[in-house]
Order: sequence, then structure tokens, then C-alpha cells
Amino acid sequence: MNRSSMEGRHDACVGTRSNLGSLDGLREHLQWAIELEHSTIPPYMCALYSLDPTGNREAAEVMRSILLEEMLHLALVANVLNAVGGRPRLDTPRMLPGYPRCLPHSDHSFDLQLMPFSPECLDLFLRLEQTSRPDSAPESDHYETIGQFYSAIEQGLRDVCAALGEAAVFCGDRSRQITSDMYGGAGGRIIVVDGLTSALAALDEVVEQGEGAGHTEVWDEDADPLHPDRHQAAHYYRLEELRLGRRYRPGDTPRSGPTGEVLAIDWTRITPMRPNPRLADHPSGSPIRTAQEEFARSYRALLSALERAFDGHAKDFGSAIDRMVQLKSQVLALMRMPNEDGLTVAGPAFEYVR
Repeated sequence: MNRSSMEGRHDACVGTRSNLGSLDGLREHLQWAIELEHSTIPPYMCALYSLDPTGNREAAEVMRSILLEEMLHLALVANVLNAVGGRPRLDTPRMLPGYPRCLPHSDHSFDLQLMPFSPECLDLFLRLEQTSRPDSAPESDHYETIGQFYSAIEQGLRDVCAALGEAAVFCGDRSRQITSDMYGGAGGRIIVVDGLTSALAALDEVVEQGEGAGHTEVWDEDADPLHPDRHQAAHYYRLEELRLGRRYRPGDTPRSGPTGEVLAIDWTRITPMRPNPRLADHPSGSPIRTAQEEFARSYRALLSALERAFDGHAKDFGSAIDRMVQLKSQVLALMRMPNEDGLTVAGPAFEYVR
């Protein structure tokens, strides 16, 4: 990794200990949350598109649902930041410092990687979505789990409202809110934020989709789009289903583990993408480098579209989601291009191009 990449990775990992008890500090931490949610999208995208859906349909459905819900989480956090008078920023080099990278402002205990779907990949995602203990302390920086970070933000919201008054805190333009008719993704719901109660509900939706209700349940509180008669498993437990090869069913608990039907994975139907693809891996002008640069420009256009949607053009959010779906063809084209080693194929380079 070159010096500039290392510096970018360091900047993305290290927090600045801002004061969550102030309105400016609250806005800064919500921007950190946007960076956190975005950092999970490239790893989930690589794992999803490395799956051959003809042989791994169920696994692909699970990974697709998680990817779309991470986009939902971006929108929910952006709604909270806009509601408190902030401005979500996505089209910035800080969003793409290169992979591997740590989870932004975490305790640096593991690195996010771009990998094809595999047992090792699932272990990484399980660490990413690790559930918090109910008695875990909130952590506004250098957090161990995502749930602890959001608990700190929720407490910051309560404290700032107590100090300044709710009306002074929720001073943002309501026309900048993403609404439910603009999102047609997988599970979950968009929450329009206009005060403390709705802000806490929006952040709770993010945490419950990741960890489960109350940090203790397999299920979040949303209906499963594929099984409308029951709740949807949280991200952690959906990933555990894939890792253990069995579904959770009603009555199962984190302690019991999944006891439902078998969830089979054909490990021979996975595209062998080289981990952590980078532009520098291939000479300028080569077919792979050219395709990676085209993808990087398309991905930056997605970030720009999302920023525009969150920055006063909320009705453009649907078209930004469409842009993400359209990236699939570029990723699959790269994954059909063999690398020089004859063993692996190329993959998307998530780097910020100017």
C-alpha cells in the first residue's frame, strides 16, 4: 500500500474525540455514522456478485437484502443529520480510502476486506455485525460494536435536547427528508425525522436490523419480504444462517442457534475474485485497469447522486438506488476478466477518482 493510501486509511480510522454534548459534535458523529454505513457497502457488494445465483439463489437473496438495507441505513442516518441542521457528505475521498480498512472511528480490532463469498468472508461480516451485550456502555469513538456507537449518539441526542430544547436541535429543513415512497428496497422502513422521538426510532431501526431487537432477539421488528407471515432475522443472524447452513425458525433464540430448514451453499459456484482489488495492481491502459477505472467513476457518480438526494433533492433518492443496481453489470464484467496468475479474476476497485 502506498503512502497516500496508508494516510487515507489512518485518517478514516482515527477519531477526533468531538463533544457529543454539543450540537456541532452531534452533527459530526452523525456524519461518522454515514461513513460507517457506507464502508460496509463495497464488501457486501463484492460478496454478493461473486455468488453464482443459479447455484446459490438463497445465499444471493440474503446478501442482496443486507446490501439494500445498508442503503436504507444511509438514508435513515441522513434523515437524522438533516433534521438537526447538518449536511450529509458522501462525494469525498474520506469515503473511499481503499481496502483493507478499519471500520471508521472503531477500535481498529479488525479490517474490512473486499473478498469473494467464503466462510472467511462470512466470519468477517459476523464480526462487523457483532451484537452488543444489553449492558454494554455507549462508546462515541473507538467503539467495539456498531450498537455501542449508536447508543452513544442516541444519548447525545437526548443530552443536547435537554440542554438546548428540542426545537433548537431539530432545526433542519423538512423538505430534505427521504420518505417511504422514495425507497422500494428489501426490508425495513424509512422514518421521516422531525423530533427526538422519530430520530431515536430511526437509529433504533438501524441497530435492530443489524443486531436484532433489544440486542437479545434473533428477529428485528420488520416483516420478512420473502416470508410475510414472520419477522425478518437481523443481519447478524442472517449471516449466521449462511455460516451454519441452516435457517432460523420461530421460537429459535441466539442461544439455541438455527434449527430450521437446511440452507445449502454450493462452494464450487463462487467466482474467485482476487481480494482487495486496487487500480495499482494493473498497468495503466490494460483492459482490467481500464474497466476498474470506469467502475470507479460510476461508483463516484453514485456517491454524488446520493449526496445530491440528501442535500435538498430528496426525490432523486430512487434514481440513486437505481445507479447502485446498475453497477452490477460492471462488477460482473470485471469478474469475468482473469488475472495474470491464472487462478483469480479481477474485481471492482473502490477508490476515489478525480
